[in-house]
Amino acid sequence: MAQAHIGIDMTAAIQQQAGIGRYVRGMVHALAEQHPALEARLFVAGARRTDLPPAPGRFRYCPSPLSEMTHARLWHRLRAPLPVELWTGPLALYHATDFALPPTLPGTRTVVTIHDLAFERYPAETMPGMLDYLRRVVRRSARRADRIITISEATRRDVIDLYGAAPERVSVAYPGVSPRFFETPAPARIDDVRRKYSLPDAPLVLTVGTMQPRKNHARLVEAFAQVAADYDAALVIAGGKGWGYEQVHELIVRLGLGERVHFTGFVDDADLPALYAAATVFAFPSLYEGFGLPVLEAMAAGVPVVTSDVSSLPEVTGADAGLLVDPLSVDAIAGALARLLGDADLRAALAEKGRARAATFTWARTAGQVWAVYEGLLGGGRE
Repeated sequence: MAQAHIGIDMTAAIQQQAGIGRYVRGMVHALAEQHPALEARLFVAGARRTDLPPAPGRFRYCPSPLSEMTHARLWHRLRAPLPVELWTGPLALYHATDFALPPTLPGTRTVVTIHDLAFERYPAETMPGMLDYLRRVVRRSARRADRIITISEATRRDVIDLYGAAPERVSVAYPGVSPRFFETPAPARIDDVRRKYSLPDAPLVLTVGTMQPRKNHARLVEAFAQVAADYDAALVIAGGKGWGYEQVHELIVRLGLGERVHFTGFVDDADLPALYAAATVFAFPSLYEGFGLPVLEAMAAGVPVVTSDVSSLPEVTGADAGLLVDPLSVDAIAGALARLLGDADLRAALAEKGRARAATFTWARTAGQVWAVYEGLLGGGRE
């Protein structure tokens, strides 16, 4: 691919700290490290060049002053024929990293990353006003793209089953986890984070993620209520309030858990390793995940994990690096919490297995899996 110009949508990496933003940042930086001669062009919506962090390697930014929302309106609602090459210049391949593939010039090969199909599997729990848009745009992008990347085998199966994509067009590029989550923070740092987020000096059952019905916070709260009388623990819900917070808060009050459940709000990225390290148990009984990056981060931090036996989550823990439960069963979630809170040996065993499992998920592997897709479209050879 000596003369191939590759364009990559970097918008999520600049605009979002967690989730998709973290995935795109990790992937792009690993690509730059693995291919130091590659001169990729990073499209960023709603940015000025002077506001952007240094680009990795020999990559360069191609910013657009138009906001991400304006681009979405032009490209996906109005279907305006404005190819992304107006901002990037001519390309051999363009990689849309956040569900939606923009117009491209004839001859440009295209890749789209679809992180999950939660809006198809759980339409009633998709944010109001977004369902029709997502269904239309993501399905159209999947149909147009030369290749599709998903972040788990479960999502790959969803794309094949729900969108009828040919299996050979859909590849998996698993996320990685930053080495910083494997580092044990100093006790003073953990204490600082406890104070910052007003967390008690007690065993913590931690969950991380923006509040929304799919994350299953209500059943987690009900499960915690079952074990709260037997264990002097606190439940910590970390992440933005999202939508559905009011119902969960009302449930907490009704169950008399007001002093035992703590909401941190959005957690600074720099505080996450210490927050995981402060936890005794990590609970993530989500109904559906494209991957479940918080589970991977908790495993890297050595926190024993309770998570769901559905969608992609068993791919994260493997067969024995976490306790897998039916997310629809409050009793099953409560039983797993009780097992971990009451058994230090089990916690230690899962912590060790979790760290070993997490170590197999690297951004270098992510970049290698993505690069294989690029090579399949453009041909091999040195870049």
